[in-house]
Amino acid sequence: MHGLFKKIIDIILPPRCLICGKVINSDNSLCGECFSNIKFITNPYCCKCGTPLSCKIDDEKMLCVSCLNPKIKKLFRMSRSAVVYDDFSKKLVLDFKFLNHLENKKLLVNWLIMAGRDIFDEGVDLIVPVPLHFSRILQRRYNQSAILAKEVAFRKNIKVSFDALSRIRKTAPQVMCAGKERKKNVKGAFKVNDIEAIKGKRIVIIDDVYTTGSTLKECAKVLLKAGAKSVDTLTVAKVCK
Repeated sequence: MHGLFKKIIDIILPPRCLICGKVINSDNSLCGECFSNIKFITNPYCCKCGTPLSCKIDDEKMLCVSCLNPKIKKLFRMSRSAVVYDDFSKKLVLDFKFLNHLENKKLLVNWLIMAGRDIFDEGVDLIVPVPLHFSRILQRRYNQSAILAKEVAFRKNIKVSFDALSRIRKTAPQVMCAGKERKKNVKGAFKVNDIEAIKGKRIVIIDDVYTTGSTLKECAKVLLKAGAKSVDTLTVAKVCK
């Protein structure tokens, strides 16, 4: 009966591509053309920060120039992102983030789990979403990072905490800031509420987009200061220059 009902619904309201709206065969997916335009981040990439690399060698432990620099402090055990943030992936992310297109969740979570294999293989104790300020929650009605984190945690059978970390200062949207202003904008914006939940844990911070990493780094700083054993980051998309 359920299968028949689904067929009737699909005739009346056929599944459509999440990007272009073209009728397709399966729910919460992309048409072949839009899928081919998505740039997945695959090997070769930096084993530390996940940045795509231009050349491939036999060694899987390749590092980018930035991660090779001993003068740059490394806050993350690993960072991974599923796709390059560009005009094609942007619509999926922004529709989910701002326009209540929660139907995009399933596809984005699939990508997160795929991208996070290195992290999960190393071991994870706790998943923490990047928190929003309460005023932003009232405006947007939901935290897209929390939605993604909840589903990833369920699928991977890992504990998730939505209140261990909070945003205590309202900040301007990072998209409105450039360069060093991004770092200054989020400085001191986060607080650990439950030190016991953090202490000694291998934590994955989940967010939608890794741009300069300023927000994620600020979250990592307070988590590590509170006693976290390690911090990884996992995002749907990454800005790659």
